Amino acid sequence: MAQKISDQPVIVQPRQPEEIEEIDPPSRKHWIVLAVAALMVLFGGSLAWYVQTDGGNITIKDVRFVGTNGTVMSALLYVPKGVTNKAPAPAILAIHGYINSRETQDGFAIEFARRGYVVLALDQTGHGYSDGPAFANGFGGPDGLKYLNSLDIVDKKNIGLEGHSMGGWASLIATGVYSTSYQSIVLEGSSTGTSGAPEGTATFPRNLGLVFSKYDEFSQLMWGSPSAAGIVNTKKLQTLFNTTEPVEVGKVYGSIEQGTARKLYQPAVTHPGDHISTAAIGAAMEWMGLTLKGGKPLATTDQIWYWKEFGTLIALIGMVIFIFPLGALLLRTPFFRSLREPMPERKGLAGWGWWVGALLTVAIPIISFYWFQKWGNSNFPAKDYNFWPQNITTGIMVWAVLNGLISLGLFLIWHFALNRRLTGATFGNYGLTWSGGRHFWSQLGKTALLAIIIISGAYALLAFSDFAFKTDFRFWVVAVKLMSATQFRIFLDYLLPFVAFFLVLGIGLHGQLRLRGNADRRQTLARAMLVNAIMVSIGFVILLLVNYIPLFTGGVQGIPTESLLNIVAFQFVPLMAIVGSISTYFYYKTGHIYLGAFLNGMLITWIIVASTATHVLI
Repeated sequence: MAQKISDQPVIVQPRQPEEIEEIDPPSRKHWIVLAVAALMVLFGGSLAWYVQTDGGNITIKDVRFVGTNGTVMSALLYVPKGVTNKAPAPAILAIHGYINSRETQDGFAIEFARRGYVVLALDQTGHGYSDGPAFANGFGGPDGLKYLNSLDIVDKKNIGLEGHSMGGWASLIATGVYSTSYQSIVLEGSSTGTSGAPEGTATFPRNLGLVFSKYDEFSQLMWGSPSAAGIVNTKKLQTLFNTTEPVEVGKVYGSIEQGTARKLYQPAVTHPGDHISTAAIGAAMEWMGLTLKGGKPLATTDQIWYWKEFGTLIALIGMVIFIFPLGALLLRTPFFRSLREPMPERKGLAGWGWWVGALLTVAIPIISFYWFQKWGNSNFPAKDYNFWPQNITTGIMVWAVLNGLISLGLFLIWHFALNRRLTGATFGNYGLTWSGGRHFWSQLGKTALLAIIIISGAYALLAFSDFAFKTDFRFWVVAVKLMSATQFRIFLDYLLPFVAFFLVLGIGLHGQLRLRGNADRRQTLARAMLVNAIMVSIGFVILLLVNYIPLFTGGVQGIPTESLLNIVAFQFVPLMAIVGSISTYFYYKTGHIYLGAFLNGMLITWIIVASTATHVLI
């Protein structure tokens, strides 16, 4: 057949199913890549374990305890070597912020434990593996402090709290409930008198260290200042520091002995940047060293936590890589071999039309990013739709579904009004049907089964890492965690809408925007994976630049009213790049959009559901 790929017609010989073996690399290469990916998980997990245990000097226990109203709470307990009921140690309650989990505090927990503190890194209510709903029982803070005080290995006279963002509110509520059960507190990117947290005074809370970073996105919410640098001039902060003058960064106000000490730290990072900042973590170490007794006098610059972050990043990359060769090898088995077909003849956009399509693919998701998510949260709140019990996940789901509907509508108009008439394109040209009389539904079911097996393989890697090293796969705000039984049920509730979105995305990427081929199929695949990964993620990079260039140059975000969603957008960059790569790779391997869409739907739904907050009991 003649297919116009450029200005000159090129003769393209149709491929037969039995010829597919020629265009795949030898399966030996797949086995090698599979082994390398598994070794990355093993190496990354081993490194992370070594760092978080300080070479075996810290024992980490996964604990559960019953809190208020029978709520089962989850935490990681870090116990330094030599600490016993006969040799108790000072202790820290470390609490993460909204839509995070106990592991998010690992930088703080590791460094506190290295300095001789027992650390309880708590999952807030409705987060991680603690029972829901989110926000209940003072975010879980009082129950965490009560539990920490119950441990016979803890020196009850030297207990501190460290909380980031909403975890700071949880810590403050705990200190209000148990006012004599602590000696010191560090608020990281947080504030007093916000969202149920007690108002701060010159005497409450006891011995406060405030780490509020120079580019914190929540300065208006926390302290009533448009910029983080400007909080020093707010009445709220000055009341807390018992002064009528602008608060000085780095100056100790009040008296440690009398419990009225105050100090403001402002490292040059953002709100989520506190977790990966040696300055922010060092500030917490310094303050607890000043206000609690019994810790080891390590310099605040003596930090190793970032090597754990590096280890879990390697493991995360290894898990993602693992998906590709595992899928390729399974597609070579007799049972799944029928899913592999040549890619259909390309009848997509070309020339300026391709660039218009690419521009729409980039622009529509980010133009609608705030509007669709907020509309979804307003119209499908968890309290009214408890089969979708996670507000953040629901917002993302609604955004995805509405984007999918827009993209599908534009595709159908293009197909029926233009492409079918001009090129004779059918749905088969977009990877939607199987050739050779194969039954559609049986092939679709087989594809779904294959996707389940592949994702189960990736999940098994994570389960191994959790069992062997007590680590998950993560870097900064991107985390891949095991699901609890409750979260798995929630995963099933959200799965189909996300799969539908990735099916439509696959039609766009591989039906409309598929790249022209060249003589080297492998080079074409690599180029297509790169182009599509960039295409579906670059919009979020632009969105972040729109917000963070003004923040870093002028102290205020480009869209300051959307601080939470701006932070959520950070996760979209790597996750959408992974989505584009998986979708493209398995389209080239099968000639259809389904396997990539099923894999992406399962993977992304799993990641989001396990990593965010559950707002109602189910």
